[in-house]
Amino acid sequence: MESAIPLHLETTRSRHKRVPSDYVPPYPSFVARYKPAVNRVVMAYFGLQYRGAAPAAVAGALARIAERFAAADGPSYWDRAQYVDQAGFSNVISVGYWSDVASFDAWLGPAREDWTGKDCEGVGTFIEALRPTVGRFETLFSSLGRPEGVAVIGDGMSGEVQEHAYWGGMRDRIPLSQTDEMAPGGRPELVRHGARLIVKAHDNLCLIRSGQDWSDTEASERKLYLEDVEPVLHEGMDFLRDEGVGIGCYANRYMRVLDADGAPTEKSYGQSWWKSLAALERWAESHPTHVRIFGAAMKYLSTLGPAARLRLYHEVTVAAAEEQFFEYLNCHPKTGMLAAVETVGA
Repeated sequence: MESAIPLHLETTRSRHKRVPSDYVPPYPSFVARYKPAVNRVVMAYFGLQYRGAAPAAVAGALARIAERFAAADGPSYWDRAQYVDQAGFSNVISVGYWSDVASFDAWLGPAREDWTGKDCEGVGTFIEALRPTVGRFETLFSSLGRPEGVAVIGDGMSGEVQEHAYWGGMRDRIPLSQTDEMAPGGRPELVRHGARLIVKAHDNLCLIRSGQDWSDTEASERKLYLEDVEPVLHEGMDFLRDEGVGIGCYANRYMRVLDADGAPTEKSYGQSWWKSLAALERWAESHPTHVRIFGAAMKYLSTLGPAARLRLYHEVTVAAAEEQFFEYLNCHPKTGMLAAVETVGA
């Protein structure tokens, strides 16, 4: 049994874990490992939005960002997903991951100018990017063999880890939690640069990407997931999308992953911005919407046991203020972190 925190990031704790040292989780889970030389990563969301039928500009914009991702200094890995937001706009989001911040910085300038620097008729565009140190994020996987998200740019996966299957495990997997409460500080502010809107969020903003992959399931398990679990998950995701600001969730997207041809796959993920890790923890531990999600998932897993082929994962980041970048062009006011500014009355 390993610790989710790698040896080179372990330090003397001033804040203690939620479980005793002899705790043994009831089922295996795994985390991504990174080379010790990697001290920072980048996760950058390039989104576009439109209402109704896709304008002609959409296909061109998606092709251009894919070409930029494939160019020199582009991400080591990227994927694409889509969803319809609370205002009825279709959103397509391409997410790139870098383990070399210098490469990202060299790449971002022209990519940013192309994406949010010029009007794309009938289409809103945005960039939401974090560049956290490795001490500020964690991952968790229910199985090995298929990394997702930021784990793809890692050096591999761990063995079975201890810090999971209990409330507080998410925090305990973040190396910084050994010594830091990671409390939020400051208020979101809006800065206008011409037509661009830039959000200056606040210290210790929290991001979660939590995914589901049912592509390996056979007929009976797929039916069980899609009929008994996914609708409950969808209900919870819609609550966060529509009413989450009241509990500290600035914005939530429940997205379907797309393949290389733009067709929906049998993968989905929720991606949301939270005022704090503590707010995310409170929702997970006690809010009725997540209690129902948790109950449906546990019933599903207890029914299938080790035979379950559903793959689950997540990544959670608590980013310092200087590690964040949010920029929007021609987007509606509840898009992403624009909703945070609206919430505080900026």
